[in-house]
Amino acid sequence: MWTHYLESEKILISMDGKGRATDNTWIERFWKTLKYDYIYLNPCDNGFELFEGVQNHIILPPENAQTTGQTPNKRYDDSIKNHAA
Repeated sequence: MWTHYLESEKILISMDGKGRATDNTWIERFWKTLKYDYIYLNPCDNGFELFEGVQNHIILPPENAQTTGQTPNKRYDDSIKNHAA
């Protein structure tokens, strides 16, 4: 089994092993976002074009993105404090 191979390589498995829907929540959200934000809006003619486009979409931030160097949790906490004030 593939899990035995991962364990032999000392790779931790993040699934809880109960087969629940929560095992795949984050990866499912990632794929949904990728499909709706890039793939459906930019139809490709071939696999190479798709690969290059997805790679650029994942690696490069959008031109209008604000890079503050803060973690998402820090930005969220700051926004809550600003709204509460």
